Amino acid sequence: MARSMALKMAAGNRAKLFPAKSHGSIAAVVPEDTDGICKSMVEKHNYVCEEHTFAENPSWEVRRVPRNRPPVLLQHGLLMDGITWLLLPPEQSLAFLLADNGYDVWLANTRERNIAAYWDWSWDELVAYDLPATYKYVHVQTGQKLHYVGHSLGTLIALASFSKSQVLNMLRSAALLAQLLILYTGGILEFDPRGYLCNSAFLPFLYHLSSAWESVIKFLKDICKRTGIDCTNLLTSFTGQNCCLNSSIVDVFLDHEPQSSSTKNMMHLSQMIREGTITMFNYNNKDENRKHYGQPTPPVYKMTNIPKHLPLFLSNGGADALSDVNDVQLLLDSLKDHDGDKLVIQYRADYAHADYVMGENAKQDVYEPLIAFFKLQ
Repeated sequence: MARSMALKMAAGNRAKLFPAKSHGSIAAVVPEDTDGICKSMVEKHNYVCEEHTFAENPSWEVRRVPRNRPPVLLQHGLLMDGITWLLLPPEQSLAFLLADNGYDVWLANTRERNIAAYWDWSWDELVAYDLPATYKYVHVQTGQKLHYVGHSLGTLIALASFSKSQVLNMLRSAALLAQLLILYTGGILEFDPRGYLCNSAFLPFLYHLSSAWESVIKFLKDICKRTGIDCTNLLTSFTGQNCCLNSSIVDVFLDHEPQSSSTKNMMHLSQMIREGTITMFNYNNKDENRKHYGQPTPPVYKMTNIPKHLPLFLSNGGADALSDVNDVQLLLDSLKDHDGDKLVIQYRADYAHADYVMGENAKQDVYEPLIAFFKLQ
């Protein structure tokens, strides 16, 4: 499992690593990585790895590439982890490109613990707890406001957080790739045709979606080894027809992904698809909703509350099955009064969901414009 943060240090010109600091309940712990991604994928390219774990909650993890420019927090998407930003070769990966441009790079990981009570979460908890805690941690460690990059679910939790005025005092700007919002046409619906995931009666029994991954991944790897099978299409049913995946990237992907999520989180996403709304988790019971929210229906995340002066870089693809162009338009409509000089909208007609993190031309198409945007903020 990918549990390391890549820190690129140019050979012969290595910057001094910033020491971990303590600040109240978010003291940094930097465990030694003996057999993780650092050894297998990073150090052989003359990169150094450092991993930070929150003392208050060891399941929250960030990895750092210290540099002199402002910090950038990278947040992965659904069923992925921080390795998302390292799947491409070093000269093409966003994490390393940002470091090469002098940015202090931090990679976040969403929750990973096989404890039933711990898995009683949806992306609401990522918005309310995990994302603010990670922002605070990076802000304290660096003493600077940070840029944010989110992909897929990483865009949803950011937008929801911005709409509630969370973390804005620590934020410079945000780049959101393949925005996940309403999910009117989201492909996840195909895996829940009868609405089982919308039924909260399953909530006490289903928590952790990971036990079958190992067998599934082995099966997929065996298929991909067969002659004549193009495994770049492996993700198509989930992501849409990706334009720009090299065949070798699938092997790298299957070595590290997919990761786990909670059933409650999938239920929440399924609710969004079926109801066409962006609200907090619906317990489908007025009394339960009142217990959690003080009202019979779940509160709405209002995208129109996002501050008009917040610098935003939005990139979406015309072939994306999860971040459908019609769904993205709903977000753009809510931002119609945004300050014109604070909003950059990029549209890639040929891009699908995975191209943003695994596309062999993502460096030129997306990452370089993104970095240019950061330099202006």
